[in-house]
Amino acid sequence: MIGSKRETRTMNDISKKISRGSCKIVVAFVVAAVVAPNRSLVVYGQDAAGGPAQSSQQANAPEALTLPLAVEIALRTNPLMRATASGREIADAQAQEAKAGRFPLVQLSETWINGNNPVFVFGSLLEQGRFTQRNFNLTSLNNPDPLNNFRFGVTIKAPLFDGRQTSTRVAVAKLNQKQADTQTDQVAQRVRFETLKAYYGVLLAQMKKEVADEAVKLAEADVKRSGDRVEIGATVSSDLLSAEAQLAEFHQQRIQAAGDVVIARATLATALGLPVDAPQNVSGRLVAKAFDVAGQDELMRMALDRRPDYSRASLVGESRREQLKGARSEFLPRVDVFANAGASRNNWVDGSGDYLIGASVTFNLLDAGRKARIAQARAAAELAASEREHLANQIRLEVVRAYQEYVSARERLVVAERVISHAAEALRIVQDRYHEGLTTITEVLRAETALVRARLNLLAARYDHYVGYANVLLATGRLTDVEPFAS
Repeated sequence: MIGSKRETRTMNDISKKISRGSCKIVVAFVVAAVVAPNRSLVVYGQDAAGGPAQSSQQANAPEALTLPLAVEIALRTNPLMRATASGREIADAQAQEAKAGRFPLVQLSETWINGNNPVFVFGSLLEQGRFTQRNFNLTSLNNPDPLNNFRFGVTIKAPLFDGRQTSTRVAVAKLNQKQADTQTDQVAQRVRFETLKAYYGVLLAQMKKEVADEAVKLAEADVKRSGDRVEIGATVSSDLLSAEAQLAEFHQQRIQAAGDVVIARATLATALGLPVDAPQNVSGRLVAKAFDVAGQDELMRMALDRRPDYSRASLVGESRREQLKGARSEFLPRVDVFANAGASRNNWVDGSGDYLIGASVTFNLLDAGRKARIAQARAAAELAASEREHLANQIRLEVVRAYQEYVSARERLVVAERVISHAAEALRIVQDRYHEGLTTITEVLRAETALVRARLNLLAARYDHYVGYANVLLATGRLTDVEPFAS
């Protein structure tokens, strides 16, 4: 009986030693989660410099991609930015075309006519300076021989007043240039937002992958510890099975996290306008940041003042009103001056020169389509005004949505940061109770899972906080740089 007691005491001592060892591992996990909430779950100490293999990889790795650099690349290479640049070139060309209506039209011509029409022959002889007394012969006048007439001419026509049509086209073209500029500004802000979202998406995916890796290591330690206790008879095999089930679950999370990293990097490459498999070396961490956001009413006021699409809608309305003025100006006359100088020849050498100058005033007394064009221009102006009003309502809605999503993300971030410490403390308490035999390994595994989930939720909340603030800037037309995120 004494031997049996000694054997029992020995088994209890071994169990306590194993429990103390496991306690150290879990405490290390808890300390890492509490002391470094801005970092992923780091359980096992590793040299920050890495080994020789890691040094070699760093030497071959591409240059670190910061957020400002990523935005700069996107603004330079994203196809949408090139498309807006082409749109501005089109607007510039249209403006030049409209201004050309104020300049004279100069034409050169060379014609050849052969015939025996009496009027043609009589006039051509006069033009060529070859009309003589014998040409008054009635026979030759009524039945002339065929005649060649080579006519070289220079014609100049200049508008003095074209019923304000050129002025209208120039004004509309200038407004189109401004619209192209606002379109470029809007696309640039959208590209910044998509790049920022994708950039922090990569950081989120990478840090989730780190959390998943450390969770697998922790689960592997639980499996080994449970296996050792089963071997010495300190616990039942169900504890080992539970630990292995959790390890399998964490393995699945790590596989999913690895795929998310690949997808996030491809998304970033697409936002940058690069191939999806372009090498990247995204640097940075999802750390806590504080952003200054005005009230909802003030944000709506700023949005209507600064949103590029709202400015473009206003420019569209001005353009439609200019076109309406142009349609009404069709009642005005048109005044042109013209001049023509030329030489008529019977062959390529001899000939006689002449010129004409003159002016013309033209009134369109009856134009059946003019009334319809005026009605169409008026309806287009009213349509632009209605669309502008509708856009204003949509902008206010977008501001409300962006602001509320940001506020929600900010509050969720506060809760997530507080949950981290609670989950860590809960794990410590449950682990102590398990060592004293007051609870089961199921509670330990549940507490570990809760801490891992809290870490993942914190990362997601920080990502939503970043993107939510960027969306507020985008909704108010103020995403002109990424300095608030890079600082």
